Amino acid sequence: MAIPMKINKAGPLKIVLYTLLIGVPTGLGAFIGAYLGSISPLIIALCLAFAGGTMLYIICDEMIPSAKELHKGRASSIGVVLGFIIGVVLYIK
Repeated sequence: MAIPMKINKAGPLKIVLYTLLIGVPTGLGAFIGAYLGSISPLIIALCLAFAGGTMLYIICDEMIPSAKELHKGRASSIGVVLGFIIGVVLYIK
């Protein structure tokens, strides 16, 4: 996050402040996740399932249509299908 801000010529104090503001919730979330994971394996499994479902939604709703706009042929569709197949095969092994 700091490098794009540095490229846009933001001041050093602003870069450190914004980086800290973004990092604190991330660290807090990591501690909460570690605590919830120590309570029950079921809770951590539910949290991971929720995160996976959220990522799948983002991919299907945002990335696939963007890929279709960039390339109008079949290559983007074939890439999406191959990506899902490879993901399933790697999961099974």
